[in-house]
Amino acid sequence: MSIVDCIRRNHAELTDIRRDLHAHPELGLEEHRTAEIVARKLEEYGVDEVHRGVGTTGVVGVLRGGSGNRAIGLRADMDALPMREMTGLSYASTVPGKMHACGHDGHTTMLLGAAKYLAETRNFSGTVHLIFQPGEEGCGGALAMLEDKLLERFPCDALYGMHNATDLDVGRYAIGAGPFMAGGAFFDITVQGRGSHGARPEGSIDPVLTACHIATALQSIVARNLSPRETAVVSVTKVTGGDAYNVIPQSAVLSGTARFFSAEVSSQIEAAMRRVAEGVAAGFGATAEVDYRMIFAPLVNDASCTTAYADAAAELVGEGMVNRERAPLMGSEDFSFMLEKSTGAYIHVGNGPGAAPHNPHYNFNDEAIPYGAALYARIAETSLKG
Repeated sequence: MSIVDCIRRNHAELTDIRRDLHAHPELGLEEHRTAEIVARKLEEYGVDEVHRGVGTTGVVGVLRGGSGNRAIGLRADMDALPMREMTGLSYASTVPGKMHACGHDGHTTMLLGAAKYLAETRNFSGTVHLIFQPGEEGCGGALAMLEDKLLERFPCDALYGMHNATDLDVGRYAIGAGPFMAGGAFFDITVQGRGSHGARPEGSIDPVLTACHIATALQSIVARNLSPRETAVVSVTKVTGGDAYNVIPQSAVLSGTARFFSAEVSSQIEAAMRRVAEGVAAGFGATAEVDYRMIFAPLVNDASCTTAYADAAAELVGEGMVNRERAPLMGSEDFSFMLEKSTGAYIHVGNGPGAAPHNPHYNFNDEAIPYGAALYARIAETSLKG
C-alpha cells in the first residue's frame, strides 16, 4: 500500500482536526489552543518527545528510529490572518476578524498526519524533528524559534517545508532550485507638513499632497534604479492622513511592501526609497521619515535538497505530476530564515482551483491532506535510510 493510501485511512480524523482548527483561528504568536491540540495529538500518536513553548507558542516533536545519527526537520506553520471570513462554510471561523485564509490549518494537519504515520512505521534510521511554527504571517515566528535555539536544541542536517497552491491540481507538486520565494520588507513613510483650514491651503504645507507625489515617485525605483535583470516590486498599499473634510492635516503616512530576491536589491530599494521620499518632501517644504523593515528573507532552495524532495514526490505520484522547474514567486515565506541556517527545500502542494490565499473566500482543500502528509513522511524516509 502506498504512503498516500496509508495516510488516507486516517483522512476522516485528519479532516476533523483541520476543520476544527479552521473554525478556531489564532493569530501569530497567539496560537495557544492550536499548539495544545498539536502537542496532545503528538503525544497520542506516540511521538518520543513533545516540546511546548518553543519560540513562544511553537511545538516540536521528536521521533527516533533505528540507529542512524542524521536528523531532518519537517516544518509547518500554524497561524491565521486578521481578516473576516466570507466562505459561508459550516466550519467557518467562529472568531470575528480572524480567518485561516492561507491554509496553515491544512499545513498543520498534514504534518500531524505525517507524524502519526512515521510514529507507527518508524521506517527510517535517525531523528525526525516535527516543527510546528507560530507567527509566519509577518509576525516573526521563524526568528522567534531560532532565537529560542531551535536548531541548537533540535539540530537538523536538512529542513523541509511546504505550502498549498491553488494553481496546482490536487496530487501535483512544484518546486525549483535556488531563489524560490521573494524576500519581503514592510515600510512606513511619515510625512510631516503644516496643518491649515481646507479653505486656506496657502497657509499649509500639505502632507497629503506630498504623500501622493511620493507614492507616484516610488514607482521609479524599480523602473529606473534597479537593473532590468533584477525582479522586484515596490507597492504602496495604504495611505492615511487627516480626520475631517475641511482640515489639511499636520501629517500623513504611506505604507506598503517591497519584494526582492537578494539582500543587495533590498538595500538598493531602501536607499532609493529614502532618497526619493526625503527629496520629494523637501520640494514641498515638508519632511519625510522612512521606516523600512525586513520581514522575510528571500527563500533559497538548496539544489540537492530540491532534487531529493522532487524525487520523493515523484515516488508518490509519478514524475509527470511533479514540476521541478517552477519559476520563483513574489510571495514571501519566513521559513526562509530557517533555510539561512540550514540546508533544505520548500515545495508547493496542489490545493486545486479556488480562491487564492489571503482571500476571504479561500478554503484549504481537505483532499490535499494525504498528499502533503505523505510527502513529509517520504522525505523523512528517503533522507534517513536505514
